[in-house]
Amino acid sequence: MQDKLHLTGRVALVTGASRGIGYFIARGLAAAGAHVVAVARTVGGLEELDDEIKADGKGEATLVPLDLTDMAGIDRLGGAIHERWGKLDVLVANAGILGVIAPVSHVEAKVFERVMAINVTSTWRLIRSVDPLLRQSDAGRAIIMSSGAAHSARAYWGPYAASKAAVEALARSWADETKNLALCINSVNPGATRTAMRALAMPGENPDTLPHPSEIAENILQLANPALTETGLIFDARERKFLAYRLPE
Repeated sequence: MQDKLHLTGRVALVTGASRGIGYFIARGLAAAGAHVVAVARTVGGLEELDDEIKADGKGEATLVPLDLTDMAGIDRLGGAIHERWGKLDVLVANAGILGVIAPVSHVEAKVFERVMAINVTSTWRLIRSVDPLLRQSDAGRAIIMSSGAAHSARAYWGPYAASKAAVEALARSWADETKNLALCINSVNPGATRTAMRALAMPGENPDTLPHPSEIAENILQLANPALTETGLIFDARERKFLAYRLPE
């Protein structure tokens, strides 16, 4: 899993690219030679990413300021990629929000609906938009960001846990539908990482005890490798291994 990554001539789409794990995945893909389509709401973060990619002097970036609740915007994004490149080689569906840590019965409807809209519906809409483009690649790779919360279902984490369980199910179904193609689709559990979302969820935690998002991103990058053969699995980014969680038929 730690072969040097070569992505020259390949196109990669990364959501949530303005900070955290998504930021460093985007930088890593560009450093490997890819043209990165970087999507985020925060223009300043995207511009900082672009500056770093230019300074690295390898790949290139196209910046796309987009709120992922703009479903029509996601559709247009797929169309724009088709018009410019005619294909997509790597999808990293990384963007997501925490919502609120609270008892399920206390969560406001608008909070629950926003978590589902950004974490689930926009991911499905993104898959629908770029699936034909990934099929045009000789080695399409889709990386869907999940969480251990999808399996632990801890108290007070209901909306976030449910959203991540849903995107894992989407990824697994999509992988099964495409298992005979040159397209590998895997979910990722990044584990506890020194991110703004983690700080929001665990305000009393010492962030210095957690790995930096650049470390986790480095491990995840190998899922974009054209030589990858695994599909329909979950990748534990901290342990750097695949978990085969498919149940018997």
